[in-house]
Amino acid sequence: MAISRCNGCAHLQEQPEGRVGEIIACPRCSKPVSVHNTMFFIGKLLEKFFEAQREISRLKVKPASEVSTPPPAALPMGVLDEIDLFNTDYLASDMQHGPIHDWFSRKQIKVQANTHGVDTTGFFDEVAVAIGRNLPVLKEVLERIRWAQQKEYSSTTIQLGKKSEEEARAISAFCQQLYDFSFVAKCFHNRQENNIRLILQSVPAIRNFFNGEWLEWFALMSCLQYCKERKKRFSCARNLKITLQNDELYELDVFMLIDGDLPICIECKTGEFRQYIDKYITLRKRLGMKGNNFIMCITGLSDEHARGLTTMYDLTFTNELDLPTQLARVF
Repeated sequence: MAISRCNGCAHLQEQPEGRVGEIIACPRCSKPVSVHNTMFFIGKLLEKFFEAQREISRLKVKPASEVSTPPPAALPMGVLDEIDLFNTDYLASDMQHGPIHDWFSRKQIKVQANTHGVDTTGFFDEVAVAIGRNLPVLKEVLERIRWAQQKEYSSTTIQLGKKSEEEARAISAFCQQLYDFSFVAKCFHNRQENNIRLILQSVPAIRNFFNGEWLEWFALMSCLQYCKERKKRFSCARNLKITLQNDELYELDVFMLIDGDLPICIECKTGEFRQYIDKYITLRKRLGMKGNNFIMCITGLSDEHARGLTTMYDLTFTNELDLPTQLARVF
């Protein structure tokens, strides 16, 4: 038998052996869940258990003064070197989010982490990276899917007649990827009419992804890849809910804590963003963060426009392509 466990609601269920490797909807909360080989699942469970036991033993022999000091990061470099950032649930744990909780706690800010938000065993991260790296070409596909979803249409058609050969090839490959990863129910390549017809999925997680959540995944993966390349220790979170001392509620799209004390917050916008500027300036001040570390990633924003806004406001503005450059400046 195979097994599935939801990182959102912790529902555990046996599955047919033939479904190993599939992504299914959790029967309890409908979130995407990976189906694992039972022995593989137990092996991973034991790895985490013994790791936790070693950590407990290590803490028992430390002086009290040492134990009270927050850990610099939850993810040791040795572990980071071994895991595939695009296919791991290692980050989706309370332990990994621990340093982030500690950082906010020192500021007397309450935190509610969405551990499932950094689980990359699904395919949201792969598709998001494909979009972010080629948005000018793939933008029309996203817009047509989003428009069809808003109108409650079951399908949409992408015309290729006016595209260059290179653009048409990229769009065709992307649409096929959407089908392969089940982001769409069907994908028809009509060579005679030179178009692609997509039959859409109605699952909320897929709708949210095309409605802008893809940029959060892209920003997260950009940060993780950068940390791995630079051998930085980190904790990460997506959709992090915080409650300030005055009971104001905020949700942070992507939050990274580098080496236990360098915070990076990335707010992602695929549409209008101007009305949010005051909100994020206020939040940055309340978190005690520098403008360089509070990034607004806005799709399609020109480099010149981003530089101008960064000069005007004590925030860092960038687009999806220039995000790695901004991360390099922060690090």
